[in-house]
Amino acid sequence: MKLAIIGLGKMGANMTERLILGGHQVVVYDTSAENVQQSVGKGAIGSDSLEDAIGKLGDRKIVWMMVPSGDITENVFKSVLAQLNSNDIIIDGGNSFYKDSIRRHEVASASGVHFLDAGTSGGVWGLEVGYCLMVGGDAEPVEHVSEVFNTLAPPNGFQRVGRSGAGHFVKMVHNGIEYGMMQSYAEGFEIMQASDFDVDLRSVADLWGQGSVVRSWLLELLERALAEDPGLDKITGYVSDSGEGRWTVKEAIDLDVPALSLTHALMARFRSRQENTFADRTLAALRNQFGGHAVKKADTPEPVGK
Repeated sequence: MKLAIIGLGKMGANMTERLILGGHQVVVYDTSAENVQQSVGKGAIGSDSLEDAIGKLGDRKIVWMMVPSGDITENVFKSVLAQLNSNDIIIDGGNSFYKDSIRRHEVASASGVHFLDAGTSGGVWGLEVGYCLMVGGDAEPVEHVSEVFNTLAPPNGFQRVGRSGAGHFVKMVHNGIEYGMMQSYAEGFEIMQASDFDVDLRSVADLWGQGSVVRSWLLELLERALAEDPGLDKITGYVSDSGEGRWTVKEAIDLDVPALSLTHALMARFRSRQENTFADRTLAALRNQFGGHAVKKADTPEPVGK
């Protein structure tokens, strides 16, 4: 099958390579000419503009967008839509907000173009192990592109999860759960690291991966990280977020669902970006005022007081 991949970041480039290895013809475009040439070196058909890429497709064009969510996705979507014909297909494989995907489906449908939202999980390992694909949209275009989806996914790793927006909705919740799992591992391993048992954390991560009820791919990745940097001293504790956790918590609020762990995990990320916060100083001051508890002065290393 022939399709275009727009956006050749880590995900887009690896997906392009996996599709080529699976026998598909992939036309590529990226604002970085270097990225385009790297994919051409893997067997892709290069393009120097969005128009050029779309012009190299067949009668029923398939354009897969792998660009950052937000304004960039919106602009690329509008540009692509303007160049397609009735019955062509646009796929958004990025982490777009599901309500934006529902709107884009409606806009595309008004022009006779199909729009699919494909929640894509697998990260930088997807080239090797495949991508879990959660696809939302009308059944016919999903079936038409199923050969592409099945090439990208491992066995049983692709599913049409519902109507337009469902793919990005399910991926949003997936990422919210991911936040909670990561936070649980982080807190548990810190407890072990703080103990006086001198636990080999890498060894425990590997041990728990052997039949334990908490085994997971995330745990395998943690074991890998600890092997490279046992004390994790080469990195800081600043943890960013790309938006999906926020969207999941907001959705939980709108649906009156008490998502306690997911919300805590999101707040913990916010906390990781702060140092010596006013809230913490307020807590210390209050403890000192009512109980005479020790406070650590800003210009001295040791606590002052009882």
